[in-house]
Amino acid sequence: MSLFIKQAGPLPTFEKALFRNLVALIVATVILGRTEEGFRPQKGSGFGLFMRAFCGTLGLLCNFYAIDRLGLADANILNKMAPFFAMIVSAFIIGERPNRIEILCVVLAFVGAVFVIKPSAGFAASFPAFVGLLGGLGAGTAYAFVRKLGLHGERGPVIVFAFSLFSVLLCLPFTILHFVPMTARQLICLLIGGTAAAGGQLTVTAAYTHAPAMEISVFDYTQVLFATMWGLFFFGEIPDLWSFAGYAVIIGTAVFKWYYNLHLKKA
Repeated sequence: MSLFIKQAGPLPTFEKALFRNLVALIVATVILGRTEEGFRPQKGSGFGLFMRAFCGTLGLLCNFYAIDRLGLADANILNKMAPFFAMIVSAFIIGERPNRIEILCVVLAFVGAVFVIKPSAGFAASFPAFVGLLGGLGAGTAYAFVRKLGLHGERGPVIVFAFSLFSVLLCLPFTILHFVPMTARQLICLLIGGTAAAGGQLTVTAAYTHAPAMEISVFDYTQVLFATMWGLFFFGEIPDLWSFAGYAVIIGTAVFKWYYNLHLKKA
């Protein structure tokens, strides 16, 4: 998804987000339209659906802002701080409290994020990276609410539909006010990116509704490897040594945490 969003070029962030989530909204509508339950959410899911939609939209907008202004790999690794944020938020809203090892992993992940952000480069240079990290916070909080909704028995397509509808309605007025005409190539890029995102959103939602964030997050880090390759091949982006150090710390911490939790569960 990130590749095609960046390939779409200098379009407003809200416009990109609108088309990205419009595809997911259509897919979720078709899926729910074929079920007996239809679009009805579980009783008591309203607040959770709103928080998932609000935080997810915030995370999406921040991520798109970062993608347009950072290297593809840097933007993706900052967004992949989401599972660590999800673990923190889950402790408060679900009661899935991390132990000392997992807390240490969160601290190490933030150290890795500092390497990528490089605050010593100055505020103007680091601001897009801080926005990217805020996107990770939004996404992580959204994932925690997805987990809570899953424990409540809410269906994945309902969660995706609510998020996509909220995001489309929020982005629509900004897109109308600041609309930039698209070329056919830009439209195709956004539609392909939206299709890829819809598939990813449905599968990630299914994963987080059925398992704790700490058990499944490691598999999402393969995206960073692809983002690094796409950034090099399509945009000539070569991350600096500080960024590579940050990738190693964050991904290494995620793999260790996954391995630790796997063995802890078997014990």
